[in-house]
Amino acid sequence: MAKNLRLKAERAKKDMSQQQLADAVNVTRQTISAIERGDYNPTINLCREICKEFNLTLNDLFWEE
Repeated sequence: MAKNLRLKAERAKKDMSQQQLADAVNVTRQTISAIERGDYNPTINLCREICKEFNLTLNDLFWEE
């Protein structure tokens, strides 16, 4: 699985820490870190919650080109 640099970039654009994003979507900071590193494949529900937080689509953050 590839690193999710788009998620990391969007988080940085909002000046949001991993902990702040984790709190917003009700997961641990370690989960967000693992998603960004490509070590964890999140559920579709978690992907949708993260997308809502950034007002983006699943394609914007999670679709591999």
